[in-house]
Amino acid sequence: MEKRELNKYIVIGVIATIVCLIVKNFGFVIKLIKFIFIAAYPLLLGCMIAFIFNIFLGFCENHYFPKRKKGFIAYSRRPICLIISIAFVIAMFALLLNLVIPELVNAFKIISMAIPDVAVKVKDIALDYMGDYPEIQDKIMAIDINWNSVTEKAIGFISVGAGGLISSIAGFISAFTLSVTRIVIAVIFAVYLLLRKDKLKCDIKRIKNAYLKEKTNTILTHIFHTANETFRSFFVGQFLEAIILGLLCMAGMYCFKIPYAAMTGAVIGVTAIIPIVGAYLGAGIGAFIICTDSPIKALEFLIILVIIQQFEGNVIYPKVVGSSVGLPGIWVLAAVTVGGSLCGIMGMLLGVPVAATIYKLCHEELGMREASLGIAPPEEPMKEPKIVLRKCGKKDKSRKKNNRKK
Repeated sequence: MEKRELNKYIVIGVIATIVCLIVKNFGFVIKLIKFIFIAAYPLLLGCMIAFIFNIFLGFCENHYFPKRKKGFIAYSRRPICLIISIAFVIAMFALLLNLVIPELVNAFKIISMAIPDVAVKVKDIALDYMGDYPEIQDKIMAIDINWNSVTEKAIGFISVGAGGLISSIAGFISAFTLSVTRIVIAVIFAVYLLLRKDKLKCDIKRIKNAYLKEKTNTILTHIFHTANETFRSFFVGQFLEAIILGLLCMAGMYCFKIPYAAMTGAVIGVTAIIPIVGAYLGAGIGAFIICTDSPIKALEFLIILVIIQQFEGNVIYPKVVGSSVGLPGIWVLAAVTVGGSLCGIMGMLLGVPVAATIYKLCHEELGMREASLGIAPPEEPMKEPKIVLRKCGKKDKSRKKNNRKK
């Protein structure tokens, strides 16, 4: 047996052994994967933050004295642009919180003040409908809710007899502290990646050239390049589209004098980052908050939002995002559904660019396969012919006269 054939059978045997071990100890393997993922979660989050920040960083570096290649300006370009990027993102978050939180507090105050009045109205309606049943009317009349006593009992329950609630609050505080710690570690790791990104690119390139074959190196480079372009196009286009949608929603609400315009526009803009599902989430939250002031205004808001979304989806979205992602609508819905079921909101956000990357690579492979087999790609479906109306000139009149003679 030749050495190459022997190595082939050895590799097959090793793979078969590994598969058997994984199947036999499947539960342990799943626990091990979860443990590794939890341990590496801050680093993975840091990589994602670094990728998003790198979009702002690249924009700043292209406009921060780009012609200077030496001296203090060239040396300080990366740190100063990174500080500007971080400050911009923090300012955006602070602006959103300043717009949303005060309005939410006011809305919940209105809800808490309106609950007694709503209860009285419901009681009166029930009495009117139960006019033929005096026994039920007597029981309804006997219902008397003292909202002050309800508030005092709730406070007493929280302060005295809520051991389980206190323990749950303690658990929430510990989980919140752990989440904050992970986010801080992720941000620090992201800053380090951005400061050293050129060196990291050089090291990765050296490792690929040293340990991989030329064909494998070319394939991996192409895959990473396609993924980078797809993710960058998706995030830039989605952020711009969300900002435009939020501003249009805010302007429309101001024109029709609908309350909570700034807060609702901010919520719509933030939720619109999530494809497909985000618009419905923002519409539900905005309608609920506006309904505390006026149900009719909430209905007007929904009508205005539907009109704006139609305009945005048919006019703005194709021009802002365009075909840069290159994923059909059915696969967008599938990516959002599968990503949301696996990783929640983060899965909804990342599912589309991941699916778009796989879709592009598969289409390229299919085109290369068809070319090697000599198969012509199918023609695109014919578009409907455009009807062009034009005035009859002298040539058209002479043609008509000739046709009549014939």
